[in-house]
Amino acid sequence: MKTIKIALIGAGYISNYHARGLQSLPNVEIAVVVGLPIEAARAFADKYQIKEATTDVSSLFGREDIDAVVIGTPNKFHAPYAIEFLKNGKDVFLEKPMAMSAEEGLTIKAAADAGNQLVMTGHMWRFDNDVNFVKDTVDSGQLGKIVKTKGYGIHENWGPAGWFAQKELAGGGALADMGVHAIDTARYILGDPKPAKVYAKIGTYYGNYDVDDSGIIMISWDNGAESIIESGWWQPHMDGPEAATGIYGTKGYANVFPTYLKYKVGNIPGKFDAKLPAKTEHCDQSMYTRQMEHYIDCIRTRKTPVPGLAEGQIILDIVDAAYKSSQTGEVVNLG
Repeated sequence: MKTIKIALIGAGYISNYHARGLQSLPNVEIAVVVGLPIEAARAFADKYQIKEATTDVSSLFGREDIDAVVIGTPNKFHAPYAIEFLKNGKDVFLEKPMAMSAEEGLTIKAAADAGNQLVMTGHMWRFDNDVNFVKDTVDSGQLGKIVKTKGYGIHENWGPAGWFAQKELAGGGALADMGVHAIDTARYILGDPKPAKVYAKIGTYYGNYDVDDSGIIMISWDNGAESIIESGWWQPHMDGPEAATGIYGTKGYANVFPTYLKYKVGNIPGKFDAKLPAKTEHCDQSMYTRQMEHYIDCIRTRKTPVPGLAEGQIILDIVDAAYKSSQTGEVVNLG
């Protein structure tokens, strides 16, 4: 089996998860890591026994010994880097959000389509055991018709610094950082419906930066369900951890994190623990490893990654609509 050679673009926190996932897979080699400053790139390379470290991403665009890339940079660089790699025949994995805006997302798609290259988007909660348990329960019809969901992308008494809190580099704040996890998780559990309407109230209340740190987003889906999403940094309280989701059906309820079901047995309401393996950490390595496994499999088989361009673009459409709704005070129609 051919060894797939990967370039890691970015040597920050998230790249550790990707590196560990990739190095657990057979016939996969991380050939080079890009980071700033060079000391950080070299330290990352030493940590994972990667042979090459550099600060010059442009030197990798046309490298024939690289098959694909994993991009974990500030959001500003997602589209320009992805497009250059795609033009040079490389498959691309992009951390979420896929781009700074829906318009940028379309430019990535155009580049991918032109060269018949693959793009996968890092909405990693689709690979989580708890999320998939609830999705399977919903798909089985056990909960009846799903009426609404409530999801959370909140940091309690904490928020990121650096580029995450700079609009020029991130494009948005807590919604772009945390809210996208909650939105995509709800959408995935619902069977990936299309958004029809978006209404949002978004603001900055907890810090001195030019991005949002608080938001309430309402999404009407084309399957009739409604989703309420809360996003935030530095919140004094959160109703659930990242990607926690409540699913309200006509025959019962499901909750992700903690994961359990509520439904009637013989007309008597009951609560049933999912009895899934305990996590050592909330965002555990296993889902990132499964995410990389799917990416590598798609590279080998040339099948379309899911989540890919389509899933990443819909999240960008929703985020753009939410910011627009909050500015205008009006519902934004997407259907």
